[in-house]
Amino acid sequence: MFKKGFQGSSKTKVKQSVQRNLRAKLVEQFPLLEPYIDEVFPKKGDLELIKAPEKISLYAVDGEIIFFQHHDDTIYPHLKLVHKFPQAFPTVQVDRGAIRFILSGAQLMCPGLTSPGARLPPPEEAIPAEKVVVINAEGKEYACMVGKLKMGTEQIRKVKKGVGVETVHYLGDGLWCLGVE
Repeated sequence: MFKKGFQGSSKTKVKQSVQRNLRAKLVEQFPLLEPYIDEVFPKKGDLELIKAPEKISLYAVDGEIIFFQHHDDTIYPHLKLVHKFPQAFPTVQVDRGAIRFILSGAQLMCPGLTSPGARLPPPEEAIPAEKVVVINAEGKEYACMVGKLKMGTEQIRKVKKGVGVETVHYLGDGLWCLGVE
């Protein structure tokens, strides 16, 4: 989605009523974020909506992008926010071999999630298909990608082939490099 750099075209302040609805939607989508929501998304903070090409909306607090969405679709966290609050988002881990492919924007294949060094949540904490996940890499401290599961984690564990996670945002992409003034 963000392989190339881009410029945000317009910035507008978001009304308080819209902010409340967005907060509620975020807590619903990311239940683990609830204890941190006031820190991530201050009630009295100035939330800005930045319109980008291809109907992408960026949400920024104090000049820092925290979330984004395409059309009125799923809301995704920015990796810089994930780095501050890694425990607030569902996470899977890839093996070392997948890192270079992720950093070039490739889709994450199931073998990278099922081989030694990779880690999926245990069956009782399985993540269903179409959920937003954060991707950590074996041996690395910080997350390297945000994506959407194409199949549930239990199905990935069984099938072991095909696309497991659709890449949405990764280290070094156009969104990562975007500076908001």
